[in-house]
Amino acid sequence: MGLFDGMSISSSGLTANRTWLDVIANNIANANTTRTPQGGPYRAEEVVFSPIPNAGGFSSALTRASGAVGQGVQVAAVVQDPSPFKLVYDPSSPDAVNGYVQMPNVNIATQMVDMISASRAYEANVTAFNAAKTMDTQSISLGK
Repeated sequence: MGLFDGMSISSSGLTANRTWLDVIANNIANANTTRTPQGGPYRAEEVVFSPIPNAGGFSSALTRASGAVGQGVQVAAVVQDPSPFKLVYDPSSPDAVNGYVQMPNVNIATQMVDMISASRAYEANVTAFNAAKTMDTQSISLGK
């Protein structure tokens, strides 16, 4: 593990969590959007994370075999939630079909729980980044 790997891993987590928070904010902002440019109501989005793969070579194979830490996390995709839309009876709406309006599949309670989880994960990555920075600074000062 290199001198700045800890900061690199934490910064990848910060970037991924920031994307997660942006997607959550977009979902909450569109919780009542019944008409999108693609047609139909807004469909909630979810973030899919994946580990950042190690570089090839013998040292990375040895690292994987020993169960050592990976290289961080990345956003693999932002996918649409396949859950069905909610139907609300509102015959006065211009989007109503037989009196029912298809509403977005955004569950505000779930989004708020995800937002708290993403915020806490972001804070944890900031703490880990600062700890790695302090350790790196102290290790550099040992050589003086």
